[in-house]
Amino acid sequence: MNEMDSYRQSSDEVIEKLGSNAKTGLSSDEAAKRLEKYGPNEIQKGEHTSLLQKFIAQFKDFMIIVLLVAAIVSWLVSGDLADAVVILIVVFLNAIMGVFQESKAEEAIDALQSMASPEAHVRRNGKTEVMKSTEIVPGDIVLLEAGDVVPADMRLIEENSLQVEEAALTGESVPTEKDATPLDEEAQIADRTNMVYSSTNVTYGRGLGIVTSTAMDTEVGHIASMLETTEAKKTPLQEDQEDLGKALTYMIIGIAILTFFVGTIFQNIPWDQMLLVAVSLAVAAIPEGLPAITTIILSIGTQNMANRNALVRSLPAVETLGSTQVIGSDKTGTLTLNQMTIEKVYYDGAIHDDDEEIDLTHPLVKSVTFANDTDTDNEGNLVGDPTEVAMVRYALDKGFYLEEELNKTPRIGEVPFDSDRKLMSTIHQLEDGRYLVTVKGAPDQLIDRTTQIFEKGDVRELTDADKTHILDSNKELAQQALRVLGGAYKIIEEVPSELNTDTIEKDLIFTGLVAMIDPEREEARGSIEKARRAGIRTIMITGDHAITAQAIAERLTILDEADENNQNHVITGAELSEMSDEELAHNIENYSVYARVSPEHKVRIIRAWQSKNKVISMTGDGVNDAPSLKQANIGVGMGITGTEVSKGASDMVLADDNFATIVKAVEEGRKVFTNIQKAVQYLLSANLGEVLTLFIATLLGWQILEPIHILWINLVTDVFPAIALGMEEAEKDSMDYEPRSPESSFLSNGVLPSIIYQGILEGAVTLFVYWFGRYQYAPTLGPGVDAINLAETMAFATLGTIQLFHAFNVKHVFDSLFSTKPFNNKYLNGASLLSAALLYGVILIPGINNFFDVTLPTTEGWLIIIGASVSIIVFVEIIKWIFRKTGFADKYKKKAIKL
Repeated sequence: MNEMDSYRQSSDEVIEKLGSNAKTGLSSDEAAKRLEKYGPNEIQKGEHTSLLQKFIAQFKDFMIIVLLVAAIVSWLVSGDLADAVVILIVVFLNAIMGVFQESKAEEAIDALQSMASPEAHVRRNGKTEVMKSTEIVPGDIVLLEAGDVVPADMRLIEENSLQVEEAALTGESVPTEKDATPLDEEAQIADRTNMVYSSTNVTYGRGLGIVTSTAMDTEVGHIASMLETTEAKKTPLQEDQEDLGKALTYMIIGIAILTFFVGTIFQNIPWDQMLLVAVSLAVAAIPEGLPAITTIILSIGTQNMANRNALVRSLPAVETLGSTQVIGSDKTGTLTLNQMTIEKVYYDGAIHDDDEEIDLTHPLVKSVTFANDTDTDNEGNLVGDPTEVAMVRYALDKGFYLEEELNKTPRIGEVPFDSDRKLMSTIHQLEDGRYLVTVKGAPDQLIDRTTQIFEKGDVRELTDADKTHILDSNKELAQQALRVLGGAYKIIEEVPSELNTDTIEKDLIFTGLVAMIDPEREEARGSIEKARRAGIRTIMITGDHAITAQAIAERLTILDEADENNQNHVITGAELSEMSDEELAHNIENYSVYARVSPEHKVRIIRAWQSKNKVISMTGDGVNDAPSLKQANIGVGMGITGTEVSKGASDMVLADDNFATIVKAVEEGRKVFTNIQKAVQYLLSANLGEVLTLFIATLLGWQILEPIHILWINLVTDVFPAIALGMEEAEKDSMDYEPRSPESSFLSNGVLPSIIYQGILEGAVTLFVYWFGRYQYAPTLGPGVDAINLAETMAFATLGTIQLFHAFNVKHVFDSLFSTKPFNNKYLNGASLLSAALLYGVILIPGINNFFDVTLPTTEGWLIIIGASVSIIVFVEIIKWIFRKTGFADKYKKKAIKL
């Protein structure tokens, strides 16, 4: 039935509409019919992409398509399969690598998602049965008690001090007190106190409810359905690759057509021969190794992030974090410990910090730990209501032997907590035959029931001045977003025959107050400050109350603690509902804290930031976070506390649920992008050198390089050094600069001008070597030497070798190669040696050199090749020095500004 009817109607009306019975539940036959009608009570999972689908998807990249076309044209025109085979090998290796990485990431998330289906106590046929939650149907009567996971959305019939932790759904960090009374007005999910929802946890008390919705009809299911209509954003890396592919396409087509016509019209070269030259130019212009190299560099980043507790689901997400401009973080469990902790204690007329020593004989200690239902699990961990656990943990940390004290003073009775009086009392047998009554609860309720006060070792009458001071202290603590509870006690001679608030909770002795909060993670504050220095703004998006969210935001420096107008930077879900999308987008940058928000609000917030052209990462662990995780440029889920739905919507999962890990991942992402830029700079400058070499040689009527030469250079001198550049360490000041803007690309930050002048240098040096070899050097070797073939071989060796030396130039865009240790990257050193061996092998090894149609140079020829290749370092160092001295380099490096 419609939940809008459920929480606004009496439980009897809901039971009648669902055709059930509160005492007997459904019959087995009726339950079976409903199970067939409604299906199993489980969230539907999306199907995995098959290996074949993953493999085919790798060929959607435009550069790959152009390469395949070039391979086909080359084969059809020349009839030679060699060039086509080399291209196909590169393309298929890239596809296999992409499939492997996607499958590996998918398996990691599957492991995180595997969760056992909880069981539930259900009334069937007049008996209470334990069954799997997947078998529950609408109309089932379910019994709830502390420790249970709510198996479906339910309207409460009965409740006894029932409290439910709903953080996964509402973002509320403190358990919600439940009441079966119907609500008169429309209410948000977090305020529907007579409803309990699937996947939430019972922390205290007992309850009885009737299932109103199961599976995809639950609130959890509703959010899962929203994911299907939420648009997944392309990452900056994907957009960069698309843009680069388009730019290269235009360049390739223009150069190929121009070269074809120049050769056929001005040089009178046969059209079929010029078509092969044009194809060679196309191959030279395309960095065919770039997709594979990008995948490998991202894979390296993935492994590095996994070592830092960040599991990446899709490879482009690695780089996206590096371009993040805004981090939208959930509060509970991510910025905070998700563990209520006592921070202030009021006793003896003053407020004390939690780290101050307290006399363990002070009755405040017993009043808050005796009137307490905290228990321990099999591993010795404290379990129970978070506020009660906080009190026990505080006492234990101070050295209070609670178990020993309870053994000496056993509990013999209690008046359980209820939401009306907001108190809990326990009665304990003293060794002298009398009885100790301990009480804890809401300070205002407690004060009304106290007549005396314990202060500095004595008990005296409670005066009006005492009451005023206590309540003022309570208000002061509450204004700090602390949850405050009071303690009291008394000693009685005999236990009343009837235990209730009238017989037990009167004439009490006030002992003090304890104030607690879910504190911020110690490392989160430093990480937020580090993010700020890097030009990244952190915002808090939470389902918690505004005053609590503001207090935590101030402590974390998301808000300036000295700013008296911080409330103006906090906005609630109710206020968001009053705003249009246009108004929200216009004002979005004014707010740093978004409190008491719903799943729909979170998606609107993300979209508003994106309308400002911001790259935003969203973190979250609850089901309510899932739509916004998918909407964000990169969604970051929680591996420990995260729900299955939120993990499935995320691009990355934090194994430790720690905000600090996000900032570490940002740093890794920046390193990944910088290293990809280095690879792009290396590849495109090398390919530009090849294009200029071929184009100018065509204009001059020279036959300088054959297609197989270009392909071999691109395969052995491009791929390995470019991958090794992906292993470069993070630059020491990488987190001192603002994030790259969405308009930036692989060619930003001075990379494009560097590619241009470095490509020109490579082409010029290669052309010079060809000219020198053909017209100056070869004639000195005698008439039997094929000058053209020797010059072609020298140009081939020079173009490959110069790229290997140039790989060291691109370690820094503007800084000198010698500003740091030039050979500190052992992978680049090894890759350069391997590439040189493969390059020279086809020249030196008999048989293979015939296949490549090359001539073995003399020793003098090798010295010319090596000397010309080394010159690239000298030329680039000179130009970098000029750029630094003229201030040209400074405009590309922008220090982050304070946010």
